[in-house]
Amino acid sequence: MNDSIQTTAEAAENEVLPRQVEAHAKGCGENGERQLPESVTRRPIKQKSAAEWAYERLILYIQNFEEQLDNEHEVAMGFAGNETGVLRIEGLGFFDPDIVTFYGTDEMGGRMQLIQHVSQLNVALRALPVPREDVEPRRIGFELAAELEQAD
Repeated sequence: MNDSIQTTAEAAENEVLPRQVEAHAKGCGENGERQLPESVTRRPIKQKSAAEWAYERLILYIQNFEEQLDNEHEVAMGFAGNETGVLRIEGLGFFDPDIVTFYGTDEMGGRMQLIQHVSQLNVALRALPVPREDVEPRRIGFELAAELEQAD
């Protein structure tokens, strides 16, 4: 239990909504603060596990990345420091209190799942060509964001 006493200003300051601020080189993206969706700010951060909070922010990053892709590419995830290759992201989840999971396929179409502790989270989003020309690119970030809106 936390017995610390806070002034009204301190309490209000501690309950401030999370922010997302980005800065890019000229012509390489939008600068400034983004308005976060209500689905992310509905519950205070203090009521979320580290896994849930990481999951929600990853969805926003994936969605933002996908907004910049053309119709010939879709989002994938690269791995640093090993020969695992890339994961074409097809799903994302979390396991409270501290695990985030990525689901998808590798470059050869084999099923793949990455299970990662939030303290080790390090995601490199990559654009991969859509595997077949007759298929629309999957926009998993928008699908996941829609699920966030429906969740309570």
